[in-house]
Amino acid sequence: GKIFEKLGICGDLSLLRILLDGIPPWRDSKLLIKDLKVDEVPLRIYQPKWPPAGKRRGILYFHGGAGTFGSIRAFERICRYMAKKCNSVVVSVGYRLAPEHPYPGQYIDCLNATLYFMRNLEEYHVDPALIIISGDSCGANFATVICQILLNKRDLPKVRAQVLFYPGLQGLDFHLPSYQQNASVPMLFRKLVIYFCFRYLNKEPSVLEDVLQNRHVPESMKRKYKKWISADIIPDEFKIRGYVPPKSTSYKPEVHEAIKEILGITFSPLITEDSIICQLPESYIVTCEFDVLRDDGLLYKKRLEDNGIQVTWYHSESGFHGILAFFGYGIFSFLSGKKIMDSTVNYINSL
Repeated sequence: GKIFEKLGICGDLSLLRILLDGIPPWRDSKLLIKDLKVDEVPLRIYQPKWPPAGKRRGILYFHGGAGTFGSIRAFERICRYMAKKCNSVVVSVGYRLAPEHPYPGQYIDCLNATLYFMRNLEEYHVDPALIIISGDSCGANFATVICQILLNKRDLPKVRAQVLFYPGLQGLDFHLPSYQQNASVPMLFRKLVIYFCFRYLNKEPSVLEDVLQNRHVPESMKRKYKKWISADIIPDEFKIRGYVPPKSTSYKPEVHEAIKEILGITFSPLITEDSIICQLPESYIVTCEFDVLRDDGLLYKKRLEDNGIQVTWYHSESGFHGILAFFGYGIFSFLSGKKIMDSTVNYINSL
């Protein structure tokens, strides 16, 4: 991508979008699939063709891609699978991508799509008591934030559950055990996380190395949130694979100023106050062993449980970040991805 960019052929982000956009699957005779736009945001709605015995579940899905790539088409197979296996109406949200559509526009797009669906449940024969908000990677971050925002929407149905696949939930600590252990594991390297943060926020990655060393976080903030974001909270079994407690690093105000947005509650919903966390819906969280974001999921699981929220946790021992992007591609799929999806279907059907 960098070579193509220097040659003037296309940007690295454009190439990434093309490569990861996926191959459209064959037409599915068992599903009714409808495309529409809500406030300029594309939605694709999947419904089983067979007549409903009663009202169905409604599942909103926000795809991953660091807010800068990914699409409805890239995650088509996941949404089709959930619609059929869970007898559900699935709404896949094609939120507009950064940097063309600046942060935090992605959250606004996801919220507007959610509000549209929740205000039109009758049209889709969806049970208002069975609304599920889901997503993978940054899409799981969006799902987390949307669930928090909806707590203030008293005129809407309560969300029944949030389903989060390997969520990225904080930008405070890039030295957690999973960041160390999986720093060079595909598909998401540790440096790539920071690089995509800069691209998402439309900033030059000039202080990338300093952010990797957590020099962007004021000491007061480190102390305040250590109770929620710390390697000390991670269970010991996740530290045996080569974790070394990091040396402390000094804070640099200029680094903080360059990328302070990642320390906000929208970008880092893991630091939301307990008064919000305790009101959230039942949750299903997937973590993968070979994923830099593994510990974000583990920390959020603990925060929810500490606040009395029921959590169903699925940990893929051989999974890696982005594994669901390969789901449904036959010999190019991974068994671990199929197990994640089957576990998810079982969870949703249990609600």
